[in-house]
Amino acid sequence: MTEVFLLLGSNRGEREMFISRALEMIETRVGKVRMKSGLYETDPWGFTDAVAFLNQVVEIDTMLEPENLLEQLLAIEVKLGRIRPFDGCGCSFPASPAEAEPGIIKAPAYAGRTIDIDILFYGPRLVFTDRLMIPHPRLHERSFTLIPMNEIAPEFVHPLLKKTISVLLKECRDQAGVRAI
Repeated sequence: MTEVFLLLGSNRGEREMFISRALEMIETRVGKVRMKSGLYETDPWGFTDAVAFLNQVVEIDTMLEPENLLEQLLAIEVKLGRIRPFDGCGCSFPASPAEAEPGIIKAPAYAGRTIDIDILFYGPRLVFTDRLMIPHPRLHERSFTLIPMNEIAPEFVHPLLKKTISVLLKECRDQAGVRAI
């Protein structure tokens, strides 16, 4: 079993229900949830939106390899109504509606969502592929990730930056609002 840390977030519809359903599906499809942080209401990061996110970090045990884990998490997101862009940076969007592919729904890179599940850490492993980067490449810049992660694993050492979560939180310059609920 490998301990894995995930970040769950929602800012559409019944936010708590989407996080709760995602946790149930993670338990069924991915592995045992060992610990979870409290819920935090957080300002959107990287875009503006009238609705705040609910975020939670969970630690799970899983037998799945990183790519298989990603596939299962993406399937959970789809089942819960997530629309994900084809290109994470939004670079491949058509210049005009006329260039769009019929029947394909595209969303901006950062947008509101029913559920988002990010793999933060997969034990001490480093994974850098075309589809997956572990540790999550921006987690050390985001207080909405570090605060709940610090609640459940303050001494976990980032395998690339070689710093604990508590140190990364102290060094984080992100001033976005993060409120425990």
